[in-house]
Amino acid sequence: MTSLDISTPLIFKLNSSTKLRRLFSVKLPYRHNHKPSFSLTNAVRTQTAVPFSSRTATPKYKIETEQDPISILNERIRRQHHGKREGSRPIMDSEEADQYIQMVKEQQQRGLQKLKGDRVAKEGDVFSYKVDPYTLRSGDYVVHKKVGIGRFFGIKFDVPKGSSEAIEYVFIEYADGMAKLPVMQASRMLYRYNLPNETKRPRTLSKLSDTGAWERRKTKGKVAIQKMVVDLMELYLHRLKQRRPPYPRTPLMAEFAAQFPYEPTPDQKLAFIDVERDLNQRETPMDRLICGDVGFGKTEVALRAIFCIVSAGKQAMVLAPTIVLAKQHFDVISERFSKYSHIKVALLSRFQSKAEKEMYLNMIEHGHLDIIVGTHSLLGNRVVYNNLGLLVVDEEQRFGVKQKEKIASFKTSVDVLTLSATPIPRTLYLALTGFRDASLISTPPPERVPIKTHLSAYNKDKLISAIKYELDRGGQVFYVLPRIKGLEEVKDFLEQSFPNVEIAVAHGQQYSKQLEDTMEQFAQGEIKILICTNIVESGLDIQNANTIIIQDVQLFGLAQLYQLRGRVGRADKEAHAHLFYPDKSMLTDQALERLAALEECRELGQGFQLAERDMGIRGFGTIFGEQQTGDVGNVGVDFFFEMLFESLSKVDEHRVISVPYQSVQIDLNINPHLPSDYINYLENPMEIINEAEKAAETDIWSLMQFTENLRRQYGKEPWSMEILLKKLYVRRMAADIGITRIYASGKMVCMETNMSKKVFKLMTDSMSSEMHRNSLFFDGNEIKAELLLELPRAQLLNWIFQCIAELHACLPALIKY
Repeated sequence: MTSLDISTPLIFKLNSSTKLRRLFSVKLPYRHNHKPSFSLTNAVRTQTAVPFSSRTATPKYKIETEQDPISILNERIRRQHHGKREGSRPIMDSEEADQYIQMVKEQQQRGLQKLKGDRVAKEGDVFSYKVDPYTLRSGDYVVHKKVGIGRFFGIKFDVPKGSSEAIEYVFIEYADGMAKLPVMQASRMLYRYNLPNETKRPRTLSKLSDTGAWERRKTKGKVAIQKMVVDLMELYLHRLKQRRPPYPRTPLMAEFAAQFPYEPTPDQKLAFIDVERDLNQRETPMDRLICGDVGFGKTEVALRAIFCIVSAGKQAMVLAPTIVLAKQHFDVISERFSKYSHIKVALLSRFQSKAEKEMYLNMIEHGHLDIIVGTHSLLGNRVVYNNLGLLVVDEEQRFGVKQKEKIASFKTSVDVLTLSATPIPRTLYLALTGFRDASLISTPPPERVPIKTHLSAYNKDKLISAIKYELDRGGQVFYVLPRIKGLEEVKDFLEQSFPNVEIAVAHGQQYSKQLEDTMEQFAQGEIKILICTNIVESGLDIQNANTIIIQDVQLFGLAQLYQLRGRVGRADKEAHAHLFYPDKSMLTDQALERLAALEECRELGQGFQLAERDMGIRGFGTIFGEQQTGDVGNVGVDFFFEMLFESLSKVDEHRVISVPYQSVQIDLNINPHLPSDYINYLENPMEIINEAEKAAETDIWSLMQFTENLRRQYGKEPWSMEILLKKLYVRRMAADIGITRIYASGKMVCMETNMSKKVFKLMTDSMSSEMHRNSLFFDGNEIKAELLLELPRAQLLNWIFQCIAELHACLPALIKY
């Protein structure tokens, strides 16, 4: 095979009418033989009395049913909403949305230019993850954009047909044969295949003869990405919609800034200006990432923001991942604000007594505390803020998923400043694409000296020599292990080697007071060697500690190693980081790649580039959540991120504009009557039907709750009531996705709509039912489906119900303004 190409789309075929009958069959678990005596069309006009949902009457009997189409739809709605109604979000009209989307796109372009510089790919200004074929090694797995996953074989010269001159070809092995393509073409189409876990081996190689399977995998990834993008978009659109008056500039702020004892670096000055602009000029809450290496002056940026907020009479919360770091922040803030006796600062921690905690909680609630420092306990329900204006988050990647969600919930209402030396990849991507503003501090203070990194197999003599060197020059040593088990063993060994040196152990499972005392003694220089876990990873600033030993380095993540290494080299002394591994033969490929990256990033200020590199290596579940891990495995990390960038840059193309519920017409001529015994059983049927209509008019969540309450109270409804409910569901879902009219003409089903062809394609691509997907096509301003035969009205409604439910399932992947 000389080149690679994508196959033509599948053609929809139905080979048997039996299959069709199975799809359209209506189950009738509750059928009455009485003559109908109640018209639904008349009932809906009746006024309501007591709301049906508030009744608690026990049903006379309950009919157990298997999962019917309505139950399946309700389950999906519940899953998508996670108990939260869309109605609870601020309403935004179409014109506002246009302005905000345009603003976000402009920010995105600025973000890409600012943070990527000359590394932004020229094509469409989308950052490219494509691989240079010359960097591939034989046996590496690659992803071809149109064909799928293959194994790189090599680059060889070959003569193309119709030419006498040999050119270079890339040879790739697939499940059913070898393919070759010119190197120039390969550089535009190939991506390295990385997985978010230890292994880099894909489950299977793609087939040259079945590119349709690869297209399906790609589509699944695209839809997953689109859902993530819309979630981000909605969060940021709602944040942009929030308003607060700009904070006033006061002479006191200049006085506070003048007390900074150092000359700010150029990057630091820019960060000060950025934050000042966010607070003093903008009317939307700030959400800024300050990305700077350890010791490069991020804290001063936060202190100035805190002063601005507190001067305006609001409270500031400083959130740290560990109590050790929280205590350090508290000490720095207390010292910096000591001249301002009216500004009250407090540390909230698990070390405090119950009475002390209660006192602080009371002071926070009544506005008697201005700056509150602490760990994730500050996010708990018991902490009620009087007038919170600013949240400062240090090292966000150290917090758990629930805490990150809580932090995200603050972002729509208060100003947020995030400090990090190694941002989590998700944070980095938001920064790159303009959903969040970022300030980069990459210039070191003039007195800083690069940390010397030594990577080697564990050797007792080397270890003793490194510690002795530091102690002889009057310094202190961090000795870090990945687990608590083994700390005491190391302590015994070091006490034998250095009998007259004060050595202590620190880890998160120690008693609070004991841990605090140990850290305090180490900070004061009384303890010379601190043997600890990665509890010291974040922020701890001890000027005299300039050697760090990290044992079993293969068990740490790249971001962790970078942060740990940053614990030393805070002064003008040359610092050393000794990374020891047990035996290279025991290291996984991923661990070796981490270490190689760390060695390359010896220069100062490379945490940002390192975080980017880390993306392809670290567990993907910690970035976007476990749900997407499978979708990444389908296409590989690099191609997944490329699709993410593309989706972010074209976010406004996937937008659905809902229509008012009352404007939707369903012209199907199906109005069955309820059986008389069911009417008697319902007690007040007109009120119930009126409520059903009201619920449908409100939103899909209300309709789902209504249906579940109805079934809980009265059991499964008869066939005619099911038809009514399905009509309500169809009308509600049609309104949500911008369909204004549904009608049938012979075998043709037509739906008039305001949606674009791109939105239609995304919706149909994500449909799980191949039969529905392949029957639909877009024609002008209509979605159409040609059935093989003209269906009875009830079966036709059932087909439309299932089809619209499938389209509606794609709603989370679309912007809904």
